[in-house]
Amino acid sequence: MDTVIAAPVNFTPSAIAEIKRLMLEPGFDTTQYLRVGVKGGGCSGMTYVLGFDQMADNDELHEVAGIPFVMNKSHGLYLFGMEIDWQGGLNSRGFTFRNPNASKTCGCGTSFSV
Repeated sequence: MDTVIAAPVNFTPSAIAEIKRLMLEPGFDTTQYLRVGVKGGGCSGMTYVLGFDQMADNDELHEVAGIPFVMNKSHGLYLFGMEIDWQGGLNSRGFTFRNPNASKTCGCGTSFSV
């Protein structure tokens, strides 16, 4: 069993509810974890990663409100203290990211630079 490390990111109650809803969908692969991370690209240089994936060698296991999630160890530098929210409105629907480490963000809401 992998050691669970204190979560470097926070999820709002609405984000937790949406993630749990997705995990209850028929056909959900229970061998996968929620992945929180970053990758190069986007209008500002880096893009957030939020999806389901297998655990990799450089990942740390975290848990928030009973939801296990993985994050590459090196991504904590960019994401520590970030809040992930879910907006369910008609005009704005999807996950949003509030990152105190971002020095610049893009209008799309998923691209940033530090």
